[in-house]
Order: sequence, then C-alpha cells, then structure tokens
Amino acid sequence: MKKFFSEFKKFISRGNVIDLAVGVIIGGAFTAIVTALTNGILKPLINFIISLIIGGDDATGIYTFLKVVNDADGVVDMAASIYIDWGALISAIINFFLVALILFIIIKAINKAKDAAKDPKIEERITKKQAAGKKLSKKEQKYLADLEAAKLAAEEEKRKAEEEANKLTRSEQLLTEIKMLLEKK
Repeated sequence: MKKFFSEFKKFISRGNVIDLAVGVIIGGAFTAIVTALTNGILKPLINFIISLIIGGDDATGIYTFLKVVNDADGVVDMAASIYIDWGALISAIINFFLVALILFIIIKAINKAKDAAKDPKIEERITKKQAAGKKLSKKEQKYLADLEAAKLAAEEEKRKAEEEANKLTRSEQLLTEIKMLLEKK
C-alpha cells in the first residue's frame, strides 16, 4: 500500500495530472457531441434500417419485447413494456468508437505538438556553451535537470529490479535449504 501511495505522489508531482484533467474535460465535451450525434441522428437511422430489414409496419419491430403491455386502445405501452432497444445498443457501440477515435486524434496532435516544441539541437548547443564556459539559458538548465531526473529515476528502477531479483534468489536459497533439511529427516 505504501508503494502505491508513493507512486501516486510521483505521478501527481510530474504534472501529468494537468494533462489528465485537460483530457477528461476535452473527452467529456466530445462525448456530449458524439452522444448527441448518435442519439439524434444515427439511432433513428439504425432503427429505420432494422425496421426495413424486419419488415414491420410500426416501430415495435425494432425492439425485442420481453414483456408487452397494451393500453386501452390496444397500442403497445412502451413506458410499461420491457424491451431490448437494439438501435440504442448499436448506437452506443458507434458512440464508443467515435469518442475513442476523436480522443486518439487529439492525443496524437498533442504529442506531435510536444515533439515539435522540443529543440533537437539543444544537447549540441549545451555542450558548446559548457565547453566555452558560457551561461546556460533557463530552458537549457531545465533540460539538463529533467535529463538528470530521468537518469536518476531509471537508475532507481534498475536498483529496485535488482533488489527484487535478489529477493527471489534469497527465497529460492531458503527453500532449497528447507528442502535439504526435510530430506535429512
């Protein structure tokens, strides 16, 4: 549990939370647009196509009724009946894929913009400035700090992985010793 909270703290401190919040807000806005599209336009079209395929004269052909309740005039009371709305299901599936596609396009555009913002020659410029004894800009200093932080994080992950491997080895050694002791008896 302690590891979970330390990872969560690391996640929050990275600044990814802001990216996540922006993604949720944009995703919510696009979800509303796509839901309106699927419920207002696609669902009626899907229900129309289903009714053409089934060949019913009324809208009841697009539903699978589990319990039919008729009103006094003999017309199906949709509010009281229990039914499966296939158009709603198909519409929800299309809704999901459209939202996923839009979010994919947005994330791809954001990543492309981030990559474009990166200076590909920054390392070369830093090396030249350091060799000449010139002062680095704030952007260059931040780049070096981020690079060092990433390097330290990678080393820490490697150290943790080695510790885990050693733990397994120690556990295996203990199990072997226990097995040998049991065999001696």
